[in-house]
Amino acid sequence: MRRFGDLIIIVLMLVICFLMLYPVWYTVVLSFNDSQDTMLGGIYWFPRKFTLDSFRTVFQDMSIIQAFNITIWRTLFATLLHVFFTSMVAFAFTKKHIMGHRYYLILGTVTMFFSGGLIPYFILLKSIGLYDTFLVYIIPAMFNFYNLVIFMSFFREMPAALEESAKIDGANDFVIFIRIIIPLSTPILATIALFAGVYHWNDYFMGVMYISKASLQPIQTFLYRIIANASGTKTIVGMPTGVNASMVSSQSVKLATMVVTTAPIICIYPFLQKYFVKGIMIGSIKG
Repeated sequence: MRRFGDLIIIVLMLVICFLMLYPVWYTVVLSFNDSQDTMLGGIYWFPRKFTLDSFRTVFQDMSIIQAFNITIWRTLFATLLHVFFTSMVAFAFTKKHIMGHRYYLILGTVTMFFSGGLIPYFILLKSIGLYDTFLVYIIPAMFNFYNLVIFMSFFREMPAALEESAKIDGANDFVIFIRIIIPLSTPILATIALFAGVYHWNDYFMGVMYISKASLQPIQTFLYRIIANASGTKTIVGMPTGVNASMVSSQSVKLATMVVTTAPIICIYPFLQKYFVKGIMIGSIKG
């Protein structure tokens, strides 16, 4: 009876995996198929007429390469600074003797549920000189209170003897954080880095709202405009500079852009998965 139950669970999980993975596979298949042939239907598992025209159309202009560079550097710098700054603040918040400790925690908790609104935020960024600059991607994203809570849950479970022995040897709080806390926090650091990295790679909204220069637009904003301009049409009209509308249909461009933007994250995720699972478990169980 138990083996029969295990078999049912295995079959059920295989069905769920198939339902989750097949749409991704189907998107990849259609992106590599000839756009005219795709309109005939009947393609399910493999491309019937293999072609790279959709990807050539997307990558034929250097502006998209520039957008990729912006996204790569944004994801790299913003993720590193976010992990470092948020973890450093979280380490400080674990010290209850700090003046205003409870007040700042309450204030931070309020920001998790309420915000000042989009227009005041836009005015704030413009007034401090971040509008239309690369730093608008970096500075506002350096701190997140939700991630701070996860860091705090992890740091609080570290033995107090580690810090005490380091202070006896003359180390200050910053040295303790850099040389002891950070090396011992690989799982949670990788987890938060994955959260932040995926967000920055997939975000298009900041490029739409706070950037007007084409040279500073991330890839997601660039491709968002391709999809937005192509929506509801059979041919591509009003595309960004360098995209040849006569080569492919709007549908094939949408599929190709989806593959282009998701492939890097899919490739990176397996390397961080073990840290991701461990970090989430530590942050939830010990918190």
